Amino acid sequence: MKKMFISQPMQKYIGTKLIEAEPALRTAGGTILPHDYPVRCDELAEDGYKVCYPDGYVSFSPKAVFEKAYMPLTVNGDLRTEEPSISQAMVDGFIAYHRVHTLGDRTTVVRAVLRNGFEIIEASSCVSAENYDEKLGAEICMGKIKDKVWMLLGFLLATAVNGVDGKAARSKAENA
Repeated sequence: MKKMFISQPMQKYIGTKLIEAEPALRTAGGTILPHDYPVRCDELAEDGYKVCYPDGYVSFSPKAVFEKAYMPLTVNGDLRTEEPSISQAMVDGFIAYHRVHTLGDRTTVVRAVLRNGFEIIEASSCVSAENYDEKLGAEICMGKIKDKVWMLLGFLLATAVNGVDGKAARSKAENA
C-alpha cells in the first residue's frame, strides 16, 4: 500500500534580494541568449531577464515577473562610494502620483500613492487664512512624503543587501 503525502498549507514569506540582471531571451529549449540575439521566425523565444544571484546562481525570469519584483538601482552621484544606495531619481520615480486637497481655509493635505500601491498622507497648515498658499503647503507635504520614501527605500535596500537577519544581528551577537 502506497503512503499518501498530505501537505498542509505552506507558510507565506516576504523578502528581497540584491541581484544583477540584464535583458535576455530564453528559447523553447531553455537556452538564455542576449536580448538582441537574432532569433529565427520559426523559433520561440521568451522576453525576460538573465538574473545572477550573489552566490553565482544564474537563472531566467520572464519580463513581467521580473519587472513586478525588481526596480533598477540607480547610482547616487552625490556619494563617494560605489556601494548600493538610494538616489533622488529612485525616490521621485517611486511616487506614482499625488493629489492635493485644501481643508478649511488654511490646511493642505497631500495623498501620494507609491508604485507598489502604498499610500502616504501628509498635511501642513498655517496660522492665518490670509497667509494660506496651497502650492506652498503642497511643497511642504511633498518634502515630508519624499523623506518617508527615502526611509522606506533605504529599509528595502538594507534588507536586500544584508538580508532580514543581517549585519545588525551579527553585530549585536559579536558585542554580547
